[in-house]
Amino acid sequence: MRLALASMIPTLLAVGPLQAGLKVVTTLPDYAALAAEIGGERVSAEALVKGSQDPHFADARPSMIIKVNRADLLVFNGLSLEIGWLPVLLKQGRNAVVQPGGPGHLDASTTIAPREIQRNADRSKGDVHAGGNPHYFTSPDELRRVARAIRDRLVALDPDGRRDYEQRFTAFERKLDHKTAEWKQRLAPLQGQRVVVYHKSWIYLLEWAGLKRVGALEPKPGIPPSSAHVSKLLAQTREQGLHFVIQEVYHPTRLSRVFAEKAGAPLLILPSMVGARPGIETVWDKFDKIVEMLTDGR
Repeated sequence: MRLALASMIPTLLAVGPLQAGLKVVTTLPDYAALAAEIGGERVSAEALVKGSQDPHFADARPSMIIKVNRADLLVFNGLSLEIGWLPVLLKQGRNAVVQPGGPGHLDASTTIAPREIQRNADRSKGDVHAGGNPHYFTSPDELRRVARAIRDRLVALDPDGRRDYEQRFTAFERKLDHKTAEWKQRLAPLQGQRVVVYHKSWIYLLEWAGLKRVGALEPKPGIPPSSAHVSKLLAQTREQGLHFVIQEVYHPTRLSRVFAEKAGAPLLILPSMVGARPGIETVWDKFDKIVEMLTDGR
């Protein structure tokens, strides 16, 4: 399969129309949404992963390789989230601009302060990330930092567009300030409420929203839940009380539903990324929906 794919690349890279303006390719759809909002008509932005997919796992398809080859800017999540598939795309894409050290290579994780850094990470602890929890795209505060970095890189790549990029980023920040105040006001009654997650991927959102994680259905990240672990967690939550069970759209729901029912708490399948549910096309849509589900409890 690798040999066949490699033999196809020269032909694939030689065909197809090129688009005008800066071509921004991102691993996650949230970053494409940010690039489109800040770049406006001066950029085209597209993501390699859909919002309904687990970003840990993606197939390095020929169509992805073409996009990487033609990109002026590649924005990726980092913290090893895409370690299983992005290096293949970079190698096969043969685009020096987006290689490490190139002007179009943007590791978004360099803009944030990672949580849950693992000093002595090893595979016995599950699917851990030594550099920190990579799911920072669930927090509006962290996406603000990523948006700023995207603006700076667009300005560096397209100096003639500086005024447009800066004006659009200023408008983005103003809207984010307004929306954050609105979201926080709605979430205020939930401060300190206890939450169980399926996968340990919500720490940034929970900190931002003022919620407290008391456990995860996975005994270790990426390790399927066991009966013994789930029973122990259920006993713990019954003693302490539980407000929500939350998870992404791409994790199985059968066990989560049973656990939530026994714990007496609603299961919320939150949209962790843009595109995770129908109608969620922007970061505003995403956080509006998350806040709505948390405050309505469904």
